[in-house]
Amino acid sequence: MQVSATKFPPSTVIFIPENPLRRRHHSTPPLPPELLPQHMDSSTPTSPSILTLLTDDLLLKILSQLPHESDRKSFRSTCKAFYRVDSLLRTHIRVLRPEFLPSLLSKLPHIASLDLSVCPSIDDAALPLLLSSSAAPIWARRIKRLKLSRCPGLRFQGLETLVRNCVNLESVDVSYSSGFGDLEAAALSAAAGLRELCLDKCLNIGDVGLAKIAVGCPKLERLSLKWCFEITDIGVELLSKKCDQLKHLDISYLKVTSESLRWISRMWRLEILQMVGCGLVDDKGLQYIGKGCPSLQVLDISRHLEVTVDLKYQDIPITFVNEFKGLKKLKVLRVDGARVSDATLKIISENCKFLTEIWLGKCRGVTDAGIMQLVSGCGNLKVINLTCCGDLSDSAILAISDSCRDLLCLKLECCNLLSQRSLDYLGSRCFLLEEVDLTDCPGINDIGLNYLSKCSGLVSMKLGLCTNISDKGLSSIASNCRKIRELDLYRCTEIGDDGLAALSCGCKKLQKLILSYCDKVTDRGMECLSYLEELSDLELRGLPNITGTGLRKLAAGCRRLAELDLKNCENIDDSGFWALAYYSRNLQQVNFSGCAISDVGLCMVMGNLTRLQDAKLVNLTNVSVSGFELALRACCTRLKKVKLLATFRRLLSAEVIEALESKGCRIRWD
Repeated sequence: MQVSATKFPPSTVIFIPENPLRRRHHSTPPLPPELLPQHMDSSTPTSPSILTLLTDDLLLKILSQLPHESDRKSFRSTCKAFYRVDSLLRTHIRVLRPEFLPSLLSKLPHIASLDLSVCPSIDDAALPLLLSSSAAPIWARRIKRLKLSRCPGLRFQGLETLVRNCVNLESVDVSYSSGFGDLEAAALSAAAGLRELCLDKCLNIGDVGLAKIAVGCPKLERLSLKWCFEITDIGVELLSKKCDQLKHLDISYLKVTSESLRWISRMWRLEILQMVGCGLVDDKGLQYIGKGCPSLQVLDISRHLEVTVDLKYQDIPITFVNEFKGLKKLKVLRVDGARVSDATLKIISENCKFLTEIWLGKCRGVTDAGIMQLVSGCGNLKVINLTCCGDLSDSAILAISDSCRDLLCLKLECCNLLSQRSLDYLGSRCFLLEEVDLTDCPGINDIGLNYLSKCSGLVSMKLGLCTNISDKGLSSIASNCRKIRELDLYRCTEIGDDGLAALSCGCKKLQKLILSYCDKVTDRGMECLSYLEELSDLELRGLPNITGTGLRKLAAGCRRLAELDLKNCENIDDSGFWALAYYSRNLQQVNFSGCAISDVGLCMVMGNLTRLQDAKLVNLTNVSVSGFELALRACCTRLKKVKLLATFRRLLSAEVIEALESKGCRIRWD
């Protein structure tokens, strides 16, 4: 939730144009006196609104039908009654300015989850002030989930204060707090009821800190230690002895050895084990997992892991893959980036009958024969990742479509031997398919898309770099796949306005669309997209035929836009950016690099978009140094990331740079 108000320097004047565009949604104006019924005039008191007759139960049902946060915000902003009803349901709050927190929590009696990760000024000094109010003990006891990711000013004293007051804490996220160490871990260990803890990239936490958490938080069920490089086998050993309730453990990129897996194998309740990039773990360590962990359902051993199995070693009991027979409940297996063979996949097929997901992205040695062996025994597979398995042909897809009729997700990026026949197999057999990735598959054409359109439940489709598809194929998808929410057409150079017109008619639920470098798209295409009212993420890089007119139409229709990339759209003038400033109040992330925006346009956008947190502003040749100064001053209290040309490091005033950094904004100098 955002509660900050935009502040501008005294010298800044922000103009809001008189709406030059016809608004699609507008309220009905009041009737003039001459059109009122004869028994009424403008002074006659009107009857109470019909909304006052609705009970709280009915209002709660109405609120439950609003899936988008922007709709819920409009609901609670309508009147006091709606705000009161909304406050009864809200259990989570995300704040930008900590000084508003006590009053907000006093008005929202059921808040149990608090997110301070976008609060740049939160630190040890601010917390005592927040907890000093008379209502603090009440709301602090309600808090069960606390997100403190990327809070650079929070250390031992602040954490100790929070844990001491929030006595019912069950979940804490302090990820990407690189300054956190064993002392901060000791503060967290006082939360004895903690069940979930995320310490990703807390670089200074070592075995001592982990030991304190293991002893102090015996009820932990979910623990993530990704990139905590100081943790070794010693810490994992103590964790396994003290936290016997663990169900989810992530030790990715730790410098642990097979000895750690020996201790982890004794965690009899463990269901999910993620160990991506653990290069010091060998087959012996994985054998421990195969013999232990009776409840294990998800195993992620992606990256840097060399699993070498040959047919002649299949009868040797110490071979890693033979240990899969002990993992009877295994449902998800990730071996992305490993070396596998046909024999490996055969053993998996014979021993992992209940697999529902297998991830073989960038695995060397994946062949048609291996995939045939795999799916012959794993017919329950719903997710298959074959990204960059370049040796696969249509025969592998035929085997998948024959055996895995409940398939939901298939990733085939860079499988460049596939043709339209593969899509024919999928379209005629895998009717439940929801997600397909065909990025950089040059054999895919319009005929293939017509075949695939039989999968009417498709939600996500990635067709980037498929240069043989055109508006005709896109029209086939749009006419039959009306549930699509994500579509990637990156560098599909034959896609133009006609294809977007088909999308606007058939795919009303589209939320994310990538059209970068589809240079046939013009302002007419933008007008078509303006009818997609749920569109929230749009990438339009390098489109030379889009002007301010097209952007105005787009902004007027797509009010839910949260992310917009206009990099190198050189022909959009200020009128388009003025429309963004007026209509697109939900924008959180923008890329204007290489655009023709001017000083005034940039100041309007940066000043009026009160939710903006991430801006890329490189190579803006029409913006002066003073223009950057004013624009950055206008949004320094809420901006979290900004990308600027390196030369501006010495041109911008030290005051502006200091103001940004003091509020927690990360400046990337390009």
